[in-house]
Amino acid sequence: MKPVLFVTNHVPPERVGAFAALHRRVPIELAVFGGRSIHATAGVDDPGVPHRRVGQRAVARLAASGRYSAVVCGTAGRVALPAAWQGARAGRTPFVLWSALWAHPRTPAQLVAGAPLMAALYRDADAVVAYGPHVAAFAKARGASNVHIAPQAVDNAFWGAPVDRERTASFVAVFLGRPGRAKGATVLLDAWRQSGVDASAAALVLVGVGTGSARQPAGGAVVFVGPQPAEQVRNFLAAADVCVIPSLRTRSFREPWGLVANEAMNQSTPVIASEEVGAVAGGLVRHERNGLVVAADDAPALAAALRRMHDDRALRAELGANARRDVAAYTFEAWAAGFQSAIGSLRRGAVARPPSRGADRRPPSLR
Repeated sequence: MKPVLFVTNHVPPERVGAFAALHRRVPIELAVFGGRSIHATAGVDDPGVPHRRVGQRAVARLAASGRYSAVVCGTAGRVALPAAWQGARAGRTPFVLWSALWAHPRTPAQLVAGAPLMAALYRDADAVVAYGPHVAAFAKARGASNVHIAPQAVDNAFWGAPVDRERTASFVAVFLGRPGRAKGATVLLDAWRQSGVDASAAALVLVGVGTGSARQPAGGAVVFVGPQPAEQVRNFLAAADVCVIPSLRTRSFREPWGLVANEAMNQSTPVIASEEVGAVAGGLVRHERNGLVVAADDAPALAAALRRMHDDRALRAELGANARRDVAAYTFEAWAAGFQSAIGSLRRGAVARPPSRGADRRPPSLR
């Protein structure tokens, strides 16, 4: 049985278990091309499954080699995605698009090159695997006909492991994210000031923003903590009363998911998230079920949600308990099953379509 070629730019630690689960179901070989990544963590040297390091332009030759039963590629990389598609078509190998997009970037470069490429890919891919139902609906609306969902997941055993909850404030809200407007930290700071919580007994901790050391707040403070290892992130989440994900939509970014939601919910920590968070649109975070959902870029609405969480201990407990139950279904095995379903659909009759006679089937960016 030929393996599936899986083209990706980056294998962060949180993907290692997912790729291992898929490899147990369907033999895969990763083609890792490097480059820019939006993940907060660095890529691992050994992803734990068969892999090779390649340049983006080498992806086309690899995909066309005939050594693979299918080619899967995500949306990262200016050259790798069209190269994987072109190579798969040249080798008459089924092509599977792995999509995180529920809105296309609106930068000039994306409008000129990216949008035409994606429009062609939705229509032409033999299958599309989506982060969640929000991404699936977006792909279907653009012509994708064979769409499967691989729900975003983390290592639930690790993130849900018991942690000593060291508390130094009566109410703690935590934010985890990189600096930058899209993550909404500035809106959160405004909301915190507007919330009216007791400054002598409450604390807001921003992890990943600034260069502070890993420590819990003394109370009444806004504490900026630099990037932390996973174990310390888990400690912050365990000690928090709520995790806030106030992401905004920008011209170049719309939060595909927000794995911190999964991580927090595994610690029974409820979430306040904006409606621009993929985990909200994708159905994991649900208003008044396991968290609160607010309008994006709306500091007063976020302040009211923070105040509500602060004032209502029973609500926090109910939402947190539901959060842990709800996230239990979002596993690496469920993620792998989504890809297995897509690949299985190819074997049940879908075949890669050869280029039409006289037509230029190369991606627009490679013509």
